[in-house]
Amino acid sequence: MNILAIESSCDETACAIVKDGIECLSNVVASSKDFHEKTGGVVPEVAARKQMEFIVPVLNEVLQGDRSGKNIDAIAVTTGPGLAGSLLVGIYAAKTLSFMWNKPIVPVNHLVGHIYANFIKKIDMNEIQPFLPEFPAVALLVSGGHTDLIYIKNHGEYVYLGGTLDDAAGEAFDKTARLLGISKYLGGVLLSKKASECENNLLKGRLPRPMINEDNYDFSFSGLKTAVKRMVEMENPPVDTVACEFENAVVDVLVYKTMRAVNKYNARTLLLGGGVSANNQLRNRILLESKKRGISCFIPPVSLCTDNAVYIGSAAFFNYTEKNIDEINANPSLGIMDKF
Repeated sequence: MNILAIESSCDETACAIVKDGIECLSNVVASSKDFHEKTGGVVPEVAARKQMEFIVPVLNEVLQGDRSGKNIDAIAVTTGPGLAGSLLVGIYAAKTLSFMWNKPIVPVNHLVGHIYANFIKKIDMNEIQPFLPEFPAVALLVSGGHTDLIYIKNHGEYVYLGGTLDDAAGEAFDKTARLLGISKYLGGVLLSKKASECENNLLKGRLPRPMINEDNYDFSFSGLKTAVKRMVEMENPPVDTVACEFENAVVDVLVYKTMRAVNKYNARTLLLGGGVSANNQLRNRILLESKKRGISCFIPPVSLCTDNAVYIGSAAFFNYTEKNIDEINANPSLGIMDKF
């Protein structure tokens, strides 16, 4: 089954063709990131205008001349969460193609999509990943806007374990990068790079590990950001050292609570998803702890950690919920447990 997937929840315009939920046949992403760097954040109106500008060229490139949709069996589209204007561009494009081609349309929750980046076949050193994730599984979804732990019994059967009570992990990275003068916009990656330059963390253990000992699966990172601000104002330590200690603190909490959930729910598989899953320290620590416990661990390639349509197509295949065109609407505040 070939699914044409469209993702336009924020500032990326992405389309892909995914076969049977596991094989990427075509993938194109256009970003308006450069425009938002000038303003220090995403401007919704600008993002929506760029989506309108990019959507047709991106679709044309993915379809490679197949204007009739003869090789497409269904169309998947992100309906939330995200920016209302951006979401609508993708939804209207999907509805138009569905009507023109007489193809079914499948709504996809963007958050669930992140998890399904782990179901795409990975090709590394000429070897194709030999198996798919098994259930039950625990998924850590960690991005700029979300930090959630999910227990997955099977496709479409999710139990929400806990999530952030304030800042998401990615948001905390970006805000701390701005505070440290590393970058005004999406500085989390640059903060991690700066942290890797620290050869001796003289601040080890100085920053709090928020809620790490709480008997739940919730997170809180706003206080950690405040602790960094106070430390910088009072002591003015080297930026690379602060960045290193901050990253350690976030990863310590994420890994500890995730592995506790894995143990409690006897998960056979651990899944990582979201933009922050590209963080090298988090990836390495999660892999190490999974190996200690003898469980399978799936982490998407870095190219599938950020917003793209490939995982939207995979999620649509494994959670196929065909809807009438009139039932497909944008839901900017859609939660991971919300029903369409």
